[in-house]
Amino acid sequence: MRNSIPALRLPALFIGHGLANNALADNQFTHSWSCIGSGIGKPRGILVISAHWLTPGKVEVTAMEQPKTIMDAALPELEGFSYPAAGSSELAGRVRELLFLSNVDYSAEWGLDQGSWTVLNHLYPDADVPVVQLSLDVTKSPEWHYRQGEKLKALRSEGYLIIGSGNIVHNPVMADYDSEELGYLWAKKFQHTVAEAIRDADHGVLMHPETLSKETPLAIPSMEHYLPLLYVLASRDLQDDAVEFVTPECIYGSLSMMSVALWPSAKP
Repeated sequence: MRNSIPALRLPALFIGHGLANNALADNQFTHSWSCIGSGIGKPRGILVISAHWLTPGKVEVTAMEQPKTIMDAALPELEGFSYPAAGSSELAGRVRELLFLSNVDYSAEWGLDQGSWTVLNHLYPDADVPVVQLSLDVTKSPEWHYRQGEKLKALRSEGYLIIGSGNIVHNPVMADYDSEELGYLWAKKFQHTVAEAIRDADHGVLMHPETLSKETPLAIPSMEHYLPLLYVLASRDLQDDAVEFVTPECIYGSLSMMSVALWPSAKP
């Protein structure tokens, strides 16, 4: 059984979640997620910002006692799969308080989608930590989302784990799922450019990804898989957090599996 460690400031994670079948897969990516979870221990609760919950024109947060598993991937191997973590009205209320937005609505309809259960099934396989999801208003700019993340930074000092779940390079139209191709040149270049900006704490350019490189339109033709990264980076303590890049690889040509962990100097 994992120890509960609410007293320390917790890490923040951006996880490159990849395909839904990673929920049950045994590979280098899922191994790394398991190791990260073991290194953190058991938090008070988890806030997930998932690329798979888009609410144009508004923001929602799950607030039910038992969020359902949303099977937004039609894969035979996932038939009957569920991730039965509890919700947390306490965390949902705290998120709403920190965002101080009158249009942050409590959702009783959503649940845990692919962005959550794909990675949580390895980070916390016992599903014994309460989980809340925050939606993405994709009508807002990347900078707006970063500022939202700044408001949520306090959660890390309150025993909560912040997870952004997406992919830094995500172009499914150009992906070759039958190939062993580990990354088109433009995909690897964009991933490297983002990693360098993160390493240099150049959050200004990351808030305006169109200025990052000429590869941006190919790497992120739509923003939803990139935006969760900004919430995590916005929670960074530049004086204290160490940055770890985990599995910095591209697969299927146009899918980055790089994850980013922000570790406080006093690790849990």
